[in-house]
Amino acid sequence: MRERYSRPLAAIVVKLRDSFASDDGRAAALDRFDAVRAAIQLAESGNKRASVAIHDKQQTEFVDSLPAKLECPGGTHAFAANEERPVDCFEGEVLMNPISRRNMLAATAAGGLMTAASMAHAQSGAPIPQPQRPGYGGTDHGPRNIMRDQQNPDLIVPPSTDSGTLPNLRFSFSDAHMRLTSGGWTRQVTSRELGISKSIAGVNMRLNAGSVRELHWHKQAEWAYMLNGTARITAVDAQGRNFVDDVGVGDLWYFPAGIPHSIQGLGSDGCEFLLVFDDGAFDEDDTFLISDWFKHTPNEVLGKNFGVPAALFGHTPDPSERYIFPAPIPGPLSADKIAGATAVPQTFSHRMMAQEPIKTSGGTARITDSSVFPVSTKIAAALVEVNPGAMRELHWHPNSDEWQYYIEGEARVGVFAASGQARTFDFRAGDVGFVPFAMGHYVENTGTTPLRFLEMFKSSYFADVSLDTWMALTPPELVQAHLKLDSRVMEALRKTKSPVVPA
Repeated sequence: MRERYSRPLAAIVVKLRDSFASDDGRAAALDRFDAVRAAIQLAESGNKRASVAIHDKQQTEFVDSLPAKLECPGGTHAFAANEERPVDCFEGEVLMNPISRRNMLAATAAGGLMTAASMAHAQSGAPIPQPQRPGYGGTDHGPRNIMRDQQNPDLIVPPSTDSGTLPNLRFSFSDAHMRLTSGGWTRQVTSRELGISKSIAGVNMRLNAGSVRELHWHKQAEWAYMLNGTARITAVDAQGRNFVDDVGVGDLWYFPAGIPHSIQGLGSDGCEFLLVFDDGAFDEDDTFLISDWFKHTPNEVLGKNFGVPAALFGHTPDPSERYIFPAPIPGPLSADKIAGATAVPQTFSHRMMAQEPIKTSGGTARITDSSVFPVSTKIAAALVEVNPGAMRELHWHPNSDEWQYYIEGEARVGVFAASGQARTFDFRAGDVGFVPFAMGHYVENTGTTPLRFLEMFKSSYFADVSLDTWMALTPPELVQAHLKLDSRVMEALRKTKSPVVPA
């Protein structure tokens, strides 16, 4: 049985109905045969297990009477279990092969019929998670999204230490609306998608080779991390000083609020990057575009402003054609240097990967705030790499919410919210996480490859408090009076922070 089906449920039902239209009115009875329709729906959706019963003898006889071969709606093709067949002829065979009619009925009545997707999971060895632990919970027969459940084991079976009610602290860029343009694409995670994130919003953007994110500005500060490729960025500050630079993977830029700038994809494949803004309500579709302003300013005003005849204006492309649009790939960086221009006193770009990382036996951390990137006064960040099984230690941030972006790997994050409240979330590449101000948390690598993620803060400086170091630097008798710890725990406490602890 194939893993994917090319037609929605309605189309499959219609094809089956057409196939049996001449068979003594069987098609008229199809809609009430729940087991048949449920099996089709489950197979078509590719992510659920059947949990339906056979209601009557007539229904059983109907399913049992279906032939091992079914003709296509047009009557021109017939096919058996293992034959190659045209896509249009595939849906009629959903129920019959490779499961026999009798076996299908028995399995369906027992709530055990697996779809093609479920079979694929079984063949690959990936378990189907169930919301149960010894003495608690029970099986979930569906409807359900098995792939999502497998990606979120700590939601399906939360640690027993989870308690209380916490809002959602996770949203994936994969679930965000994708805006496609002639020069690339963009998508965003703001407070509209992740409601608790009031302080920070993020945008993931792709520019094809040569394509430009139009000259623009906005009310929020913009911080960026290059994910792939290379880009050329330009800006001019309020004193008329100029900035142009090329950035590559791992590089940052920061444009203060109100500073006009542009971004252009370079090389053979352009670039992709993450943008972070110091306002959760930011909207990438609500920025100040140069073409938009020209389009909404009278030609005579433009003429007067630039000291040329008004007749020279009126030909500006529609703003909908700009935003992200294709353009020729620029020449070398030196060619874009403006003769006679004064450079900005503080660079708007930063080579994060050139920083010496904090190294531990469990991984690394690079911290970039205004102490090393002076112009970045509204966003501080850390790039953290965690080895398999290792963990970003138990800690909290005393100055700001934390907005996370996962670059690669898999993780679980446990958040402690005080008053007996705690919740655990699972993350993978492309996900956004959020930890509210001052809440204790950890980030554990649950995969088999390195975990890399960004921690971002609406602050000029990075700050965290280590639970381990706090305890180590507190009189031990006082700690013991609180926690009654084993002496070996007390002896293991570290007086120096270790951002990433080993497995």
